Formats: sequence, C-alpha cells, structure tokens
Amino acid sequence: MRMIAIVHHPDYVTEAPARSTYRWGKNGAIRDLLQAWGDRATWFVPDAMPRHWLERAHDPDYVAEVLSAQVPPAKERRIGFPVSPVVARRAQMVPGGTYLAARLALDHGFAANTAGGSHHALADTGAGYCVFNDLAVAALRLVEEGATERVLIVDVDVHQGDGTAALTAGHPQIATYSIHAEKNFPVRKARSTLDVPLADALGDDAYLAVLEETLAPMIAEWRPTLILYQGGVDPFAGDRLGRLALTGDGLVARDRLVARLAIGAGAPLACTVGGGYGDDVMAIAARHVRVIETLAAAFAGTGGAHRS
Repeated sequence: MRMIAIVHHPDYVTEAPARSTYRWGKNGAIRDLLQAWGDRATWFVPDAMPRHWLERAHDPDYVAEVLSAQVPPAKERRIGFPVSPVVARRAQMVPGGTYLAARLALDHGFAANTAGGSHHALADTGAGYCVFNDLAVAALRLVEEGATERVLIVDVDVHQGDGTAALTAGHPQIATYSIHAEKNFPVRKARSTLDVPLADALGDDAYLAVLEETLAPMIAEWRPTLILYQGGVDPFAGDRLGRLALTGDGLVARDRLVARLAIGAGAPLACTVGGGYGDDVMAIAARHVRVIETLAAAFAGTGGAHRS
C-alpha cells in the first residue's frame, strides 16, 4: 500500500479569536476525517518556520509584529481577526508544514499539508484571513536551499493569489499560476506569471477547458521540478465567498487534471487546503479531504518517480 504523507501540527487547531468570521474548526475537522483513513495515511509533524525564512518573504518589522502578537489594529482588520499569541504560533507553524509537505513530495511524489494556502499575505501585512504566506516562504526556502530547481505555484482558489505573486515576482526559479473569479477579492490584483481571470458562474465544462488550455502549456514551458498546489475548494457553487459554479464532481475533475499534468511533467506535488467558506464546517472539510484523496489516488500509480 502506497504511503500518503500527511503533514499536521496540533497548533493548526486553535480556538476562534474574538471578532473572527473565519471558520477556525476546519483544520481540526480535516484532521479528524483523515485520521479515519487509518494506515492509509502516514503522519508527519512540522517544525515552525525559522524567523529568517519568514523574513525572506516578509518585512522583518511585520514578522516581529506577528511573532510578538503586537499587530497594529489596521493590519488585524485587513487580516480579518486579531493576532493573539496562539494565532501567532499557528502562523509560524503553517509555513513549516507546507515546507515539510514539499520535502516529502520530493521524496514520495505527493504530500499534503492540512493547513496553508495563505496566498493573500503580503510583504508588510496579512490580508484575507492570511497572516504569513506559506506558499511563498516555502518556495523561496526550497529553491534557495537547493532542494529543487524550479517551483511552480498552481493556485486554483476562487480568489487570486495576489500575495504569492507579489512576494515571488521576478524570482528566476519560481513561477505562479492563478485561475480565479475576476470580480472576486482582492479588488486590486497582483500580476502572477500567468493569471486566468474567469467570469462569474462558470461551470464545470468551461472551467476545465480553460484550466487545461492555460496550465498545460505553462507546465510544458516552465518544466517545474516541484508544484505547490493551492487546492482551494471555494470555486464550489455553494461556497459563501465564491463566484464560480463548480460541482463536487467538477472539483474532483479539476484535481485529476492538475495531477495528470504534474505526473506527465515528472513534477512532484505538495498541496495545501486553501479556501472554503460557509456554515457547514464538516462539509467544507470533506471537500478539502476529497482534494487530498483525489491527488493521492492519481499519484499512487506513479511509484514516486519524478524528475530531479
């Protein structure tokens, strides 16, 4: 039986801070559903991301504000919740989890972090429920340590990965792809290596056609040696903050398509859970787990082989 590498830390699961509309129970629900897999999953616990790597992507003053839990109120409003010491610990742990998932993917072909996808965090502030940008931090560390040569961050969250694009812009070893609802948050978009803005209410067939038409040539040209996958489930038709209209089967088809392109390119893939919003936390968590399960099933037949 092929190992499915799952990265999780207890600090991912915290009590909801005061005045927060973010569904904080999601990561615990994801953990619980994955624990039901039993021996199918092999669990790994990350270390906190060292401060100097956080500062590689973020302004040192902002890093200090977060780690000391002294984020100015204006930045907390932009993030969407207060940054307490507990939230600060979680914010430092999540990039460590995405980094570990990437290292495991390089060894095994696929791995998943049960948190992460914080793609709106910018250099000097968090935003949109994101404190530190785990995707950018992990990508920068991986290429600058020499763990892999070319990282492609594939972001299929319904919102543009503006922070990830801004924090990695111009880096010769990192490329960013974002397919998102054009009229959704953020109002001011950044410039990814490739942006694919979509009209509201786009459904499965049209979405999948555009995804393949745009992502396949990018992968062929960039030849990534690692893909970091922001597998948000908020393109789902019933998502509270989405503007697209994918069905549950459409999300599965999306993830199978990305996996097929990654496997065809010999690129290992590490996924984060990204966005998913609504009142039914268990339903959202189940969609995230289905992303992980779909990707794991696709990579199960590859034997872990990938291009180095």
